[in-house]
Amino acid sequence: MRPAPKTYRLHIGIFGRRNAGKSSILNALAGQSVSIVSEVAGTTTDPVEKPMELLPLGPVQFIDTAGIDDTGALGTERIERTRQATERTDLAVIVVGDGHWTPFEQQLSDGFRQRQVPLVVVFNKSDLGDPSTEARQTLESAKQDFVNVSALKGTGIGALRQALLQTAPQDFVNRPGILTDLVPPGECAVLVVPIDKEAPKGRLIMPQVQSIRDLLDNDSFCLVTKERELRRTLDRLKVPPALVVTDSQAFLKVAADTPASIPLTSFSILFARFQGDLTEMVRGAMAIDTLKPGDSVLIAEACTHHPIGEDIGTVKIPRWLTQYVGGALKVEHTRGHDFPEDLSPYRLVIHCGACMWNRREMLSRLLQCRQAGVPLTNYGLTIAYSLGIFERALGPFPAALDVYRNTAHKPGARHP
Repeated sequence: MRPAPKTYRLHIGIFGRRNAGKSSILNALAGQSVSIVSEVAGTTTDPVEKPMELLPLGPVQFIDTAGIDDTGALGTERIERTRQATERTDLAVIVVGDGHWTPFEQQLSDGFRQRQVPLVVVFNKSDLGDPSTEARQTLESAKQDFVNVSALKGTGIGALRQALLQTAPQDFVNRPGILTDLVPPGECAVLVVPIDKEAPKGRLIMPQVQSIRDLLDNDSFCLVTKERELRRTLDRLKVPPALVVTDSQAFLKVAADTPASIPLTSFSILFARFQGDLTEMVRGAMAIDTLKPGDSVLIAEACTHHPIGEDIGTVKIPRWLTQYVGGALKVEHTRGHDFPEDLSPYRLVIHCGACMWNRREMLSRLLQCRQAGVPLTNYGLTIAYSLGIFERALGPFPAALDVYRNTAHKPGARHP
């Protein structure tokens, strides 16, 4: 049985200075040796991730990171990896090993508060002494609770577990489903799944699998078909489905074969809502109208797979955008956790559905783009906009559709 995907795991990042005992804390929480522990500063280099169950919360992903005070050329690389880990952290743990609250901890704390990431502070090595008076006063003035722990002696670990459970963000605990609000219990969704060169052998891609499970959990049911069989599938149904969901690459054919009375959208647009902020990404898609030939566009892919054939990110979306804009764009690509700190060269960022990530990392990228004044949208919204079926694809989402209609009809605005 496969473990729960990262999408459904609460990402708990462990941060602090070198030799604070971050790896020892992770090992104590996991009840096993996950990270190498050493008295030598800087033992942890790349973040170490450990999936486990933290009951009664459920599946979590611990992230053990390098010291935020690392030095030298290699240390700078380690700090960058740690910074990237902050962007996918749902719940942050700052570990202090010497009882002193320094500018390093304060910088971490300020960053998490800015992103509204809940925080647990841990004073490790309590067997060697208590937190300093200054550290206590600083945290008390910020109304920040803390836990005293000795990872070496095993004391305080239970209190730390309880603090993690109590601090877990409610939007994770009570997270809404992918599409269950669109398909009531007892109703049917038709899922259109093209099988092409990029379809993995013997299995479905993550958004399709997650959507099927979401429907089953809601006591809804679904039919899965390829785009060539969609019309026959719909003709054989006695009752129209509550929703048709397609792979974005088959949008045009599926839209043509699905009666206008049946709501239609794509897996990618569902994930714009599930993993990010659909309304903001709708506004981002509308920025396509501002593009001119020669403008720079960044296409960001969460996965690090090697693209083949008519890859959607490297081939199809650039082609559709070129046709829509009327000339070639300067398209750059990033994959995995790499993402430019300076977004000023770009007129638009187009992101994949981020089905392999947790929602926090996608929200972090949205925040970074918002602060840089660069619109961000995703694959499905870009495809629907470029192909002229944007309004149809937003039909199941009235609030997002209103944003589009209210903006698209302003003087000077074009819409497909």
